[in-house]
Amino acid sequence: MSQSIRLDALTVGYGSRRRPTTVLDATELTLPAGSFTALLGPSGCGKSTVLNAVAGFVRPTAGRVLVGGEPVTAPGADRGVVFQHYALFPWLTARGNVEFALKRLGLPRAERRRRALEALAEVELADGAEKYPAQLSGGMQQRVALARAIAAEPQVLLLDEPFGALDALTRARMQELLIRLWHRTGLTVLFVTHDIDEALALAERVVVLGGRPGRVVADHTDPSAPGLRELISRQLGHGHEA
Repeated sequence: MSQSIRLDALTVGYGSRRRPTTVLDATELTLPAGSFTALLGPSGCGKSTVLNAVAGFVRPTAGRVLVGGEPVTAPGADRGVVFQHYALFPWLTARGNVEFALKRLGLPRAERRRRALEALAEVELADGAEKYPAQLSGGMQQRVALARAIAAEPQVLLLDEPFGALDALTRARMQELLIRLWHRTGLTVLFVTHDIDEALALAERVVVLGGRPGRVVADHTDPSAPGLRELISRQLGHGHEA
């Protein structure tokens, strides 16, 4: 079961109260349940800040984030997160890394094992369950990170440039795997990237973020529209200058 995401005048700032720095400014955005949205923008525009706010890792300065109509106040099992860096424990196997992430749910050991093996099979890594990270390629390690996120059976999947460190061929394979996973599970996906081609290839909706502080500068609901890549390129340039 997936859930909607809503940013309600979301504002995020850092620094002291006397000299705060606003990173994201009064952002409004609604992502329907089961949708796949790419959040695109140049470095420093607040893309990761949006994702971290939805994940519950950062608190809004003003406004709020709602998932399934409920305000986000902290991280939760309803939101799975995948980062660019795998952050796997080298002393644990692939299965062990996924199981470890499930301990916070208070599940019995047998249930943790079942979920871990099912999640690894979901990302096509069943035969690597007992291998250690050093025995896995970069793409395989990222599959473990993805399995770790979905093993908790979240309603929302948040990905922060997860394929940025991979070579072109492995990246293309991981993109295909993610699309298949989304079709099978129906999760609500928010995918952060700075790569226009990746956004257009993956998502059914592309939201362009720009400016400092960050704000939505464009919202495209037809990634296959002719000339969209060139239009987004211009929008990114304008948003970066603003």
